[in-house]
Order: sequence, then C-alpha cells, then structure tokens
Amino acid sequence: MVDADQTFVIVGGGLAGAKAAETLRAEGFTGRVILICDERDHPYERPPLSKGYLLGKEERDSVFVHEPAWYAQHDIELHLGETVDAVDRTAKTVRFGADGTLVRYDKLLLATGAEPRRLDIPGTDLAGVHHLRRLAHAERLKHVLTALGRDNGHIVIAGAGWIGLEVAAAAREYGAEVTVVEPGQTPLHGVLGPELGGLFAELHREHGVRFHFGAKLTEIVGQDGMVLAARTDDGEEHPAHDVLAAIGAAPRIGLAEAAGLEIADRAHGAGVVVDEHLRTSDPDIYAAGDVASFPHALFGTHLRVEHWANALNGGPAAARAMLGRDVTYDRVPYFFSDQYDLGMEYSGWAPAGSYDEVVIRGDAGKREFIAFWIKEGRVLAGMNVNVWDVTDPIQKLIRSKAQVNTEALADPHVPLERLVS
Repeated sequence: MVDADQTFVIVGGGLAGAKAAETLRAEGFTGRVILICDERDHPYERPPLSKGYLLGKEERDSVFVHEPAWYAQHDIELHLGETVDAVDRTAKTVRFGADGTLVRYDKLLLATGAEPRRLDIPGTDLAGVHHLRRLAHAERLKHVLTALGRDNGHIVIAGAGWIGLEVAAAAREYGAEVTVVEPGQTPLHGVLGPELGGLFAELHREHGVRFHFGAKLTEIVGQDGMVLAARTDDGEEHPAHDVLAAIGAAPRIGLAEAAGLEIADRAHGAGVVVDEHLRTSDPDIYAAGDVASFPHALFGTHLRVEHWANALNGGPAAARAMLGRDVTYDRVPYFFSDQYDLGMEYSGWAPAGSYDEVVIRGDAGKREFIAFWIKEGRVLAGMNVNVWDVTDPIQKLIRSKAQVNTEALADPHVPLERLVS
C-alpha cells in the first residue's frame, strides 16, 4: 500500500522525469517526491531546441514542462544543478550534490536521458565546435547562427540525422552557408532507408545546403582557438567558422551500470533493460525515456526510443507502475520533424533492412504523401509528409498486423480506416 511514509526519487530532470512527478501527484500519491536534475534550468522539452526556439519563433519560457512555481505547489522537492553519483541498492539510497547528500527511496525512477556523441578527432577543443542537447547549447547555437547569417559565415554539420538536418534548415533560414558531412549515401539512412533519404537531400539542396556523402570528419583545423576548416577522410577540406557534431546520442547508463543493473547490448539500444512495466532488474528501480530499453511485443524486440513522445508517455507509465498499477508500456514509437516548409510525422519501427518494400500514397514529388514500410504485406511504419490527421489510422494499421492490399494502400481515394479489419 502506497502511503505518506514512502519516498519516491526521480533522477533526471527532462520531460520523462517531470511528467512522472506530475503523474504521481495526479494519481493521489501523498508521500515524498524528490526530483533531482543535473541542469540548473527547470525541466524542459527538447524538440524546440532544434526547431522553434532555435529559429527564434518560440520564446525561451515556452520550452519548460511546468511553471517554476508548480513544483512547490505540488510538494515536489526539486533539486536543480545536482548530480546523483551513486545508487546503493542494498541500503536503497541515492547520493547526490557536492555535499554527498543521502536520501533513502522506496521506489526509484531513472530518467537520465542521453548525451550527444562526441567527435573523436583533433580540433574538438576549438571554440567553434558545438553539440545540441541542452537548453544552454541551443542558446549558444542560436547566437552563432545569427552571427553566421549576418556575416555570410559557414557551418559544417557532421551527421545527416534529424538534429543535423533540423539545424541545417535553421542555419539556412538565418542565412548561413551550410555543408553536411555524412558517412552514408543519403540522409537518415538508418531510419528511412535509401528510398526516402534522397527526398530530404533534395529538399535541403533546394535551400542551398551542400552535402558531402560517404565521408567522415577527421580533423577540425583552427587558429588562435577558432575554427577555420573541417577535413574529411577522403582528403577534402571544407571552410568553416563553426562545426556542429550531430552524430547521435548515447544513453546515460553510468549510474545504472555502477549500481549493477542489467544493460542491453548495442543491438537493443545499449540502454537500461526494463520489462513491460518499465521495471529494471531491481524490482524497486524503474527506468523511462531515452535511457530505457523496453520489450515491444508488436515488433518482437527490445527498443530504445530517443524521441519526445517516448519521454512524454514513458514517464507517466513508469510512475503508475511504481504505484502498483497494472501497466504495460507498448506505445507505437512516434516522432515528428519540421524543416523549411516540410512537416512530417513518423510512427512505427522499420530500420534499414527490416522491410520488403516502401509504398507511397500521394505525390512524393510535391512532398504531400504518406510512405509505408511493408514486411510480408504488413505495415511496420508509416510517415506522413505534409498530410495531417492520419497518425491514428497509421498506428492502427501497424498494431493490427493485418496483411494489406498494397494497391489500396497506395490509393489516396481509399480511406486508411477501411484497410484495418
């Protein structure tokens, strides 16, 4: 029985952690809720960092999950700028802060998120080398892009994933020159495959972005601490005033690993292993958001999902499970992106090599279409591009596991709802 004598500790002040704290109170938990964040900013959402806020279209305050006063009003003990450095599973304590404060927990949620992967090459200590993960990163990059646009400056972006492309779009809107260096042959190859990756390359080229495919950065050249150029492994040199490393993110598993919790292998995301209730190998410790590798019955594998919707839904699911509710976390993965005049939503999971074909409904040339990734006649994933209000039927198609008529699937005149038996 959950009561006022219990203490629930949440480590991680992102969206998953903040929504978990909110859910505990909404579900009637009256015990202590302690939320420990290693950033000095109140918990915030990350999508605006590469979209609206970076473009100057959204105010800084719009990124926060709650108003600052909300935490005290709901009796959430919020610790900002404090790092948890140890979990003692035997004593059921966490140690945090510069003074080594110890607090005992009855249930613990790890929502430690992910961190940007670093370029392991000479020159990364130069002042013009950037990452984008935190609000402070976005603030700095916003000023950089403004200056580059004003002075006709050049940014080189390592990586043509979602962050790399969204920043490329923002940089062009500011007027900066942009070169994207990508080891694959198309952008987003691991997510969309070659069939759709080329569409994003064409979109960005139309807006003046230069791509250098099939190459990796090997050195960032500078003088007096400033970036001058970026060199690649095929001998090319690209002039640059700034460089953004957008080569992916790694789950922050150090705390869980030191505590002896089970960690997934790389094939399953290398995150903290949880069951369908988001419970780790320790029954009193849970994990949610970017750091968790959870079993998904729909796809028959463990997934680690780094997107906003997973944090939004995973935090509350973990909170309910901590309260003893009957929870099975099996949300269909979902994410969205905005680049120039292209808006898209993607549902499902279909990594390169996992599908037989891609079926297009609509006009890909006009960038108004839905793409479906198909395996043995079943829909694994769907992406709607500049077509709206179709996420629910797409996800129902995925969940149904029904074999579909691909001709009907490609026909915009056949309602998607009719394809779900």
